[in-house]
Amino acid sequence: MAKTMCIFYIFYSQTKDKFYVGHTCDTIEERIRKHNTNHKGFTGGIGDWLLVYTEAFNDKSEAYKRELEVKAWKSRKRIAQLVQSIPLPE
Repeated sequence: MAKTMCIFYIFYSQTKDKFYVGHTCDTIEERIRKHNTNHKGFTGGIGDWLLVYTEAFNDKSEAYKRELEVKAWKSRKRIAQLVQSIPLPE
């Protein structure tokens, strides 16, 4: 049986001008689809979340650990530097 890879990801919404940090062991395409549906919560109802960064991990605990590490930065600038594709407004 093939080992499941888990993904740490960062999405960006131009509408909200916000990053969303998370992890999944589903396909990244399925995760984007779920975030772009009309549901309650931070990502719901926007519909323009784009994948801007990923890192692959061998297991869920490592992907989650990376998610918590990046969230602990509490720094939009640092996340943007990691992504390196979304310029910050001046």
